[in-house]
Amino acid sequence: MRVITIAGSPRQPSRSSSLLALSHQWLASRGVEVFTYTIQDFSADDLLFANFASPQLKQLNAELASADGLIVATPVYKASFSGALKTLLDLLPERALDHKVVLPLATAGSIGHMLAVDYALKPVLASLKAQEVLQGVFADDSLITDYQTYPAKLDPALEERLNESLENFYLALSRRRPLAPSVASLSAQALRV
Repeated sequence: MRVITIAGSPRQPSRSSSLLALSHQWLASRGVEVFTYTIQDFSADDLLFANFASPQLKQLNAELASADGLIVATPVYKASFSGALKTLLDLLPERALDHKVVLPLATAGSIGHMLAVDYALKPVLASLKAQEVLQGVFADDSLITDYQTYPAKLDPALEERLNESLENFYLALSRRRPLAPSVASLSAQALRV
């Protein structure tokens, strides 16, 4: 199995990226091949000026084409997910998440932003034709401490929720409908063009 992770925080390290790092470790321990991206991997000019020919964007698209799943982690600002992440997602092809299982992770300063994942992030992921967008994990910032060092310290209840979500993600990856080999190679070729 292959999974792509995208850290949508403009800051590194961050609370949301620490959830992603723990997810990476969890998946790798089960033999899943994980490819990690952060917003900082993409030129600000390429994102802001919609440079679809960006080598980094082409690489992400090619890896997404052969991936089974995606985990997206983002902080919540102004009741929505990171604008930098939105800009990156806007540059992906319309069917970039076709036949993919997606797990969203989000952090915010208040539980008042809990629904931002459902009302802001999930519709964007669904519009990219994800096969399945899972419930995901929302964490109040106070539940993640020492995130500047690895591994971050999570509140025990949050750690349990994250592990449960990762288990559901792993099971969903196992049961997903794979593309036929000819369709997969055509999809990969289309993304490289």
